[in-house]
Amino acid sequence: MARNSQQMSLRILGIDPGFGRTGLGVVDIKAGVSTYVWHDVIETDKSEDFSARLRIIRDDIQEAIRRFHPQCAAVESLFFQTNVRTAMKVGMARGVILLTLADAGIPIVELNPNQVKQGIAGYGSADKKQVLGMVVRLLKLKTEPKLDDASDALALAIVGGYAWKTGTIR
Repeated sequence: MARNSQQMSLRILGIDPGFGRTGLGVVDIKAGVSTYVWHDVIETDKSEDFSARLRIIRDDIQEAIRRFHPQCAAVESLFFQTNVRTAMKVGMARGVILLTLADAGIPIVELNPNQVKQGIAGYGSADKKQVLGMVVRLLKLKTEPKLDDASDALALAIVGGYAWKTGTIR
């Protein structure tokens, strides 16, 4: 059973987790149409203490929630990292992101990269350029987001929003 009627509007926050760069994207979905609202990338300084970098991520996500009032969020799950140290830091950043969303009472849809690629481009092996192209096309953007993190967050919002509306991913 669908969580929301296809006619009801849904505002979703897509988040592409990272500790150096975290992509954020907000999309509205109504009657099968995705509409661009906003995107940004949280960039943290490598010279900062790691806990300070996590605090920046939390604070910026809280501000996005305050500004845009999303009804749910789509967050990319960790899929595979060859560097264990990087995977641990991204995992910690992702934990802070999930906790921030939970504290705000925002339901979460978790998607792995292949699900996002399948949902946005039609196949799970799509490359970054193909994902970007579909995001620009679906949202009718005049310019491309400058960083992959932002286009990935918008793709997460689009795919996660449809998954949430249809109840296909829990």
